[in-house]
Amino acid sequence: MDRLLNMSVKELSRLEVMHRLAEKRMSQKEAGKILQLSTRQIKRLLRAYRQQGATGLVSKQRGRKSNNRLSEDVKKQALNLLKTKYRGFGPTLTHQKLAEREKLKLSDESVRKLMIEEGLWKARKAKKVVVHQLRKRRACFGELVQIDGSPHDWFEGRAEPCVLLVFIDDATGKLVQLRFVESESFFSYCEAAEGYFRQSGKPVAFYSDKNSIFRVNQPSVGAHTDLTQFGRALLELDIQIICANTPQAKGRVERVIQTLQDRLPKEMRLRQIDNWAAGNAYLPEFLQEFNQRFAEPPRSSVDAHRPLTAKEDLAHVLTWQETRSLSKNLTLQFDKVVYQIQTERPTYALRKAQVTVCLNAQQKVTLLYNGKALPYTIYQQQAKQAKVVPAKQLDLALKEKQLPTRPAPDHPWRKGFATPLSKRGNVTIPKSDISILENR
Repeated sequence: MDRLLNMSVKELSRLEVMHRLAEKRMSQKEAGKILQLSTRQIKRLLRAYRQQGATGLVSKQRGRKSNNRLSEDVKKQALNLLKTKYRGFGPTLTHQKLAEREKLKLSDESVRKLMIEEGLWKARKAKKVVVHQLRKRRACFGELVQIDGSPHDWFEGRAEPCVLLVFIDDATGKLVQLRFVESESFFSYCEAAEGYFRQSGKPVAFYSDKNSIFRVNQPSVGAHTDLTQFGRALLELDIQIICANTPQAKGRVERVIQTLQDRLPKEMRLRQIDNWAAGNAYLPEFLQEFNQRFAEPPRSSVDAHRPLTAKEDLAHVLTWQETRSLSKNLTLQFDKVVYQIQTERPTYALRKAQVTVCLNAQQKVTLLYNGKALPYTIYQQQAKQAKVVPAKQLDLALKEKQLPTRPAPDHPWRKGFATPLSKRGNVTIPKSDISILENR
């Protein structure tokens, strides 16, 4: 009685070739070229076909469990961790953590299948490929550093959302600086850049977007310079700044930010980090592990970083600097404040003198004349009117003042106060107890 055989397309192709071989209409060498098998394997298949017919070409493993299948104990342990400790992790990162921290031996594809079966991960549709012109990496480490900031809930609600400043080398894909700051501003970029300069030296160029921190997008009429404060500081340090025309042009820093948004919050969750200070303290460790995993060797062994010279005082260069002319009575105005110069020399010697106003990150003002600090007093402080706020600073400008925290449950205020005798009602006190009132 005939029976039905289930055969794959590959097995059907072998059946057709074996049938032609058995009828001497094809040589074994030609059959090997068609099936991409050696002559030895062709002889084995032909022998099975002559002995068992089409049944001999069907795989013997069909319907059987794989010898390399995942054990039930490992599968159960992995599922428990996926639903508790590593909930919300992606398949690749979960596989790494299971191998490094839990010592579970299973492939990343097995982790992905488990997560899809349990509804912990949804396979994403392939995006439509948009072709952009490729640009080769720079040859030397430190030749070009891409910089950008990413506002995100980095602490997953355990702390207020903040901005992560990211500096990545173009030649190696190596992260050279990470720092949590309140917002993207001149002082926050200066703080991050200063740490990078002191550790690695000065790069040849920075590659950024068209943020107003890096580029004057709307030059004012009659302005004497087209440099921003950050551009002026980099010019003094002999560092070129280049602005990308599109986000795709600086795709390396854009892509690494997406990776950081996925990995960094989960790493801090595992370490129970819940504030900016602890996050910044952990970033050097994360940066080192990240570079060991993802950084690539440069095409050239030359390090393009340059050391800081003795004349390059970062504490002075990385300040907000504006020039003012002194009035006849030796006053100047900066940020709605009138400053009075204190000097023992004749007042006519400093009239109309050009003074550089330097403001540091601590909001301390220094007045410099010919490189020397001038003593001053605050003469008048005017009311501040409406000011222009960049789009990326709007959330910070609208940030409400934090209300005082509520008293703790065991605070004395929550225990109540003693009620005065006048509010206790008509209470009759015996004459013998008159001492009670006196003691009160």
